[in-house]
Amino acid sequence: MTAQLKVIDPTGGRVVSIEDAVTTLGRRTECHVRLSGTDVSRDHAEIVRDGDRYMIHDKGSRFGTFVNGERVTGDRELKHGDTVGLGQGNESQVIFQIDAGSTSSRGPATSAVGDLRQVAALLEGLRALGSGRVLDEVLAMVIDSAIEVASAERGFIMLAGRDNRLEFKMGRARGRLTLPGKSFETSRKIPEQVFDTGEARIVADLFDTDLASVHLGTVALGIRHVLCVPLVLVRYVEQVEADLDQKRIGVLYLDSRERGSILSPVTRSALETLAIEAAVAIENARLYREAAEKTKLEQELKIAAEIQQALMPEGERRGGFFEATGTSVPCRAIGGDFFEYLDLPDGRLGFALGDVSGKGAPAALLTAMVQGMFTVQAAASSGPAEALAQINQALKRRSVGSRFVTMFYGIVGADGALNYCNAGHNPPVLVKKDCVMRLETGGMILGLFDFATYDEETVQLDQGDTLVVFSDGISEAQNVADDEYGDDRLISCLIANRGATPASMREALLASVRTFTAGASQSDDMTLLIVRHGT
Repeated sequence: MTAQLKVIDPTGGRVVSIEDAVTTLGRRTECHVRLSGTDVSRDHAEIVRDGDRYMIHDKGSRFGTFVNGERVTGDRELKHGDTVGLGQGNESQVIFQIDAGSTSSRGPATSAVGDLRQVAALLEGLRALGSGRVLDEVLAMVIDSAIEVASAERGFIMLAGRDNRLEFKMGRARGRLTLPGKSFETSRKIPEQVFDTGEARIVADLFDTDLASVHLGTVALGIRHVLCVPLVLVRYVEQVEADLDQKRIGVLYLDSRERGSILSPVTRSALETLAIEAAVAIENARLYREAAEKTKLEQELKIAAEIQQALMPEGERRGGFFEATGTSVPCRAIGGDFFEYLDLPDGRLGFALGDVSGKGAPAALLTAMVQGMFTVQAAASSGPAEALAQINQALKRRSVGSRFVTMFYGIVGADGALNYCNAGHNPPVLVKKDCVMRLETGGMILGLFDFATYDEETVQLDQGDTLVVFSDGISEAQNVADDEYGDDRLISCLIANRGATPASMREALLASVRTFTAGASQSDDMTLLIVRHGT
């Protein structure tokens, strides 16, 4: 004894054979009988086969399940001709039939009309899909509907990757079952030909073609009939005389052991139309996913930037014998520059500015590590040269690719003695009352050469002398003509603001750089540290 369900809902009418022990009904994609309608729950009801009997059970639906107008409160046996209503609005009805013949016994005209009605409803559903739909949900909806329209046994969607090579995205079987795995025993030659040519292809019988030898895995499963259509993304143009912009994004592939309606010209035409709307829905879902991933990445970068800023000291620093200010402006969300202050046990002030090669997240990770190394080594070393030598050895042991760091580390005391070491960094500018000096003594960049040695020098600061340490993002900032700001402009700006406070000098220099580079994008992190002896 066979049983089937004649389904009538807002998407049209169709006949579904009851083949499994449990047949589920509801709005959920995985349900055997998927129904639309405002009264239908995701998991609404199920029909359980018990020998020759079929029992219907409501699964706690919101609006109830009804048989011939009576609400089902427990298990109820279905009889031939019973009308099952899902919800109170009568938007979705299911007629239970015994020995009424299988789906394949429908006449060609009735089948074609039903299929076209279903495809039309599906197209409306696809057009109504918002961009917020999950890609897998869209793929499942397209494949399930295509399988039902064509009476196929399996369906696959393959999408083109960045190299334009087709990749399996999802496989589904009759009964709304997702096939496990990322590869399947099915033809690759047919989908690749359809994708390359943009022409749909029907194979009436794999056994009787020269394709059988290259599709041994498919033939071994008993698969005989194949229908494959391209997924074509059509972008409509504004002018009538212009050509439509078409882009193939993949293929929809169906196969079956039984002929069904998979070889019908009506089915082919319907699926080609479906493929166009499906391509739009798939592309929208992909764009939404990419946008969501981009938003997530941006949020993570925002958090990383907040953490990086938290690792930096407060920009303004003042003591009994000094006044200091620092700032760092990354060219991206996070940067590869840092500055640091240290209160040494003997009362002196330690200060440093470092510039890690590169930009973005990799540079920021190395910056955090170097900043931590500096804090430890500076406290444990006898002076700037020893501290930077230890950092160089530590970085070399870790062999962080070809990354390197330039750094300036200075220590100043109440007597004005400035002890410093420059590890391959831009020579800072010491602005005195009647001249400027560049502080170059030190050694090589950090992290590349384990044989590097470092020297230090002591210079005497007078009351009011100002030391300006900067990263190359300032001196090498470019304008729209690709000219660099340069050291000459930098020194001229500092001399012009010699009498200003360190904070005012900082703002004047940054303003000068911004004016020079107006209209050009920032190409490197800009970090500035100014220390003045005396208060």
